[in-house]
Amino acid sequence: MSGLGELILAAALFVGGHFVASSAPVREPLVARLGERGFAGLYSIAALALLVWTIGAYGRAPVVPLWDAPRWAYYLPAIFMTLACLLLVCGVSQDNPTAVMRRLGPGDHPAPGILAVTRHPVMWGIGIWALAHIPANGVAADLVLFGAVAVLALGGTFAIDAKKRRAWGADWDRFAAATSNLPFAALAAGRARLDPADIGWLRVVGAATLYALLVFFHPFIAGVPVPGFDPGMAP
Repeated sequence: MSGLGELILAAALFVGGHFVASSAPVREPLVARLGERGFAGLYSIAALALLVWTIGAYGRAPVVPLWDAPRWAYYLPAIFMTLACLLLVCGVSQDNPTAVMRRLGPGDHPAPGILAVTRHPVMWGIGIWALAHIPANGVAADLVLFGAVAVLALGGTFAIDAKKRRAWGADWDRFAAATSNLPFAALAAGRARLDPADIGWLRVVGAATLYALLVFFHPFIAGVPVPGFDPGMAP
């Protein structure tokens, strides 16, 4: 198989495979047989193989224009990636009970640090990255790739919530009452309070460093510089 069809198939299996493997009817018998760590290892290998196939298929896909991106669309990634980088850095460096093989303890603060913004900072960081790049990339292959990543990341937040709700019982109710899936929703509703000290300046510096690295390497990865960071670029 070649062309755009291969990319669509690979992306569909990559996304669908995650949701099928994490569903209770499939996951629970495998965990019972392999254990949590064994299942996580098998899951990771399969996901990595499908990701490699998807990226390879994207590189082989033909250029099929779908729309002419307006000038403003080129600046969306540069703007929204500031939030995405902060969510990613905080999400990977802060303890999070929604992570694999983790849970909220009876005496734990339910929403410290970035969890006051969203209980799924890493997933939303990836989702924002994908969604922000769609308007500026009016090519079929880009729509399939970024769309698949967005569906996986943001749809995955609901799958994680459902899994934790089943496993935690009353602890889930306490956690959900103090947090939100949608970024800033719990803060806007007054159910959470963001203390900048819980974020810490080191994480802010880390997010700024990640952003700078992405801007620097963007021409080598994507073939074009980030608008606003190259005076000679005319989108």
